[in-house]
Amino acid sequence: MTIHTALLQGTKLLEDDAVIAPRLTAEVLLMHALQHDRAYLYAHSDDELPEIAWIHYGRYLHERLKGKPTQYITGRQEFYGRDFRVTPDVLIPRPETEHLVEAAIARIQPGDVVADVGTGSGAIAITLALETRARVFASDISAAALGVAQINAQQLSAGVHYLLNNLVDALRDHSIDILVSNPPYVPRTDEPGLQREVRDYEPHVALFAGPTGLEIYERLIADAARVLRPRGWLLVELGYNSLEPVRAMLQRGWSDITVVNDLAGLPRVIAARLLPRVSP
Repeated sequence: MTIHTALLQGTKLLEDDAVIAPRLTAEVLLMHALQHDRAYLYAHSDDELPEIAWIHYGRYLHERLKGKPTQYITGRQEFYGRDFRVTPDVLIPRPETEHLVEAAIARIQPGDVVADVGTGSGAIAITLALETRARVFASDISAAALGVAQINAQQLSAGVHYLLNNLVDALRDHSIDILVSNPPYVPRTDEPGLQREVRDYEPHVALFAGPTGLEIYERLIADAARVLRPRGWLLVELGYNSLEPVRAMLQRGWSDITVVNDLAGLPRVIAARLLPRVSP
């Protein structure tokens, strides 16, 4: 079987199963099996597919047809122009989260101390460390997730300090200039309607916040008021229909509330600045 034939057959299998972007998915899986880039696929399309590559390719196709995300099969995902290692212990970084990164970069000053709460793969923290001159801390309640984040930091030569804790418990009061987070925000009631790739494979601890989806926002905003320096920034990613409830949580003690929409025009990020406490 040639590489070209393998690509066509893989595309047909994925297409028949209604997998999104079947041709692209087949290309990515075949590249992973061959350990070569896309240019190689087309420059060597008439070459015989090595037996070991065919075995791996068939296994990858089978896993994808069962619903396993392509990123967990290949173990990688691009974010902000860099390749990150991903495993089922961490959420797959989404392009929409780059809006959170860009909003944070616009507010970070040289020497600022930044905290990324619920870091997962470390994509946000590592990107901020590499794109700015800030001192970056990252926390997660999952030791396995922190292990993935540390590998990514080492591979990308990013100086990030990692903390295994629940939200911001390990941070000192008024020690942070910028706090960013892409927190769990999916209501438990939405679980049955999620795509199988998300529901069955991505870590639930990083997906679900509780019955309403607002529980982590409430804790995060309260904790941010403790650890942020006066005039420090809180930036969080927004879930579906969470803008108005989260904005209401920021009406007391916060100023300069700003909302950033994603490319689809949906509210994706909310930023707010902590007001200085007024002495009695």
